[in-house]
Order: sequence, then C-alpha cells, then structure tokens
Amino acid sequence: MTTLHRIAITMGDPAGIGPEIISRVFQSGDAHAFCRPFVVGNRMVLEKVVAEQKFGLAVRTISSPAESSPEKGVLEVLNIGAIAPADHVWGRPVPAMGTSVVEYIRTATDLALRGEIAAIVTAPLNKELIHAAGHDFPGHTELLAHLTGSRRYGMLFVGGGLNLILATIHHRLRDVPELITKERVLTTIQLAHEAMQSFGIQKPRIGVAALNPHAGEAGLFGTEETQEILPAVLAARSEGIDASDPLPADTLFHKARKGMYDIVVAMYHDQGLAPLKMIAFGNAVNITVGLPIIRTSVDHGTAYDIAGKGRADPASLFEAIRLAAVMADHRTAAGKGRP
Repeated sequence: MTTLHRIAITMGDPAGIGPEIISRVFQSGDAHAFCRPFVVGNRMVLEKVVAEQKFGLAVRTISSPAESSPEKGVLEVLNIGAIAPADHVWGRPVPAMGTSVVEYIRTATDLALRGEIAAIVTAPLNKELIHAAGHDFPGHTELLAHLTGSRRYGMLFVGGGLNLILATIHHRLRDVPELITKERVLTTIQLAHEAMQSFGIQKPRIGVAALNPHAGEAGLFGTEETQEILPAVLAARSEGIDASDPLPADTLFHKARKGMYDIVVAMYHDQGLAPLKMIAFGNAVNITVGLPIIRTSVDHGTAYDIAGKGRADPASLFEAIRLAAVMADHRTAAGKGRP
C-alpha cells in the first residue's frame, strides 16, 4: 500500500451525480488496488448518498493527505465548506454550491502543486453554476490553467480506441475559424506529441484534422487549411514531429481507430467529441495536458435528471482514476517522485 500514489478526487457539483459515482467506486474497492484515493468535497453530501443508496461505506474525515490510510469499505474525505442539509436537493443546484465546487478544485490543485498528491481526478461540474457564483471560467480546463499559471495547455480525450486533442475548446462555433491560427495549431500538435510520449509512445503519429469539408477542396470551401493548419504542420515536422497534412475529418477518425494514427488533433469541440462519444461515451477519460500537475476527469456532465436515483454509472470515473495512476507511474519512472 505504501508504494501506491495518493490521488485526490474532487466531488464536483454536490447536486449532480458526482457524489454517487465516487461512492460507487469506493464501494467496489477496485481503485484501491492501484492507488490511494480520497475525496475533496463535502462530508454531509457523501454521507447522504451513502445512506440513501445503502452503499455500506463508512465516511471518515481527514485533515491532510498524509492522514489518509485508504481501505475497502471506507470513504475518506477532506471536508471543504459547509452545505446546509435543507439546501441540498439532488438535481437542484444553488449558486452557493458553485463556490464550493471551485474550492474543491483549488484545494486539490494546491495539494498537487505542493507534491502532497500525485494526481487530481475531477467529478463533473456545471459551468453555469460556477458562473452564477461569480467565477468566470468556461470549465475545469480553464480554471486549472488559471490556478497553475499555465498558458500552454489542451484538452485530450482517451476512449474507444481513440486518442484526441482539441485545438479550440469552449468557443462559439462562429468564432472558431478566427481562432484557427498557425500558432494555436502548432501548440496543439506539440502538446499531442508530448502527451503520447508520456504514454510511452516515443514517435507518435499525429493525424491533423482539417477545419472545412474535404479539407477545403483547394480553397473552394475555405482557406484555413492552406493558410494556417498546413504551415503549423510544416513547422511541427521541422521539429521532428510526425504530423499529417490537414485531412478531412469525416475519414480521419476512422483511420485513427484502425491504427494509422496514435492521436488526432481536432479543430473544434464537437468535431472531435461527437465521434469519440459515439463509440466510448461513459468510458472515455478527459485529460488536461500542459499543466505541471496530472489531472484526469470523466467524459460526462452532472446528469441532474438521474442524480440521487441510484442509476449513475461510475465507469468513466474509474477509468479516469486508473489512467491518473498510470500517468503518475510514468512520471515516477521519469524521476519526479511518488507522493
């Protein structure tokens, strides 16, 4: 047990399915075989879901990761903030909870930056909720970049035989073409290369998606491919990175899943996530790359419609914990320690 990594799981939205899927993972005890997990969240909410769903877990408060001594049948929590029982209703978030959600993430990030934990795994949050609480971040990714002072970062997904990274993240679709610049695409290709190397692939093959149908059809459908994306590819190749020309997205993902590419660079959110979630929804993992810490997350949202009903599937959370432990092992092998 002493050789396993400490991993903090942030509880996410207290009114969503985060508390349930976390409790289900702890109930199974399977994650204890490869890490030392504990929760950063609210004890009252966790005790509530454990009692309602009859998970048979004991909830134990710790004051620091050093106090954690995980064992099957026990859910350890670093208790943050106060939520009045009367204010907590499954599926009904209130703005005050947005502040709590941000504090869970801030606390876990500080622990990771200090080296007290090896990785963070995040349960889902509601972006509107944290906005209503006065925190102007589009999501976890941007908040974590802010907390760690990271200017060069990206959102990467693993699942269904695909590895995928996004060149743009949470933006209106009409804004995307102006955001597809040589510099942004090059940075994303570089992050893809580094991420695959951290997974043990020393010379990754990177498939780069075009923005427009038919890769622009020689300029008939758009010029982003020739003016921005291809120059980024050429710059990446000059650094020794194996990146493809801009390829039509409607065939690129099929080629990648067949093994022609180790990772796909998608130009915008739904271009990448629609095919990935069609084949791996509920089992995929979201990774923030470019941070000085390891962060993985589930591939789904708060699911208010089923919160508190005993129907939430913990598969994606379990995979996120497992992958965080694998990444921490790779980091340890590179000589960066084992919290």
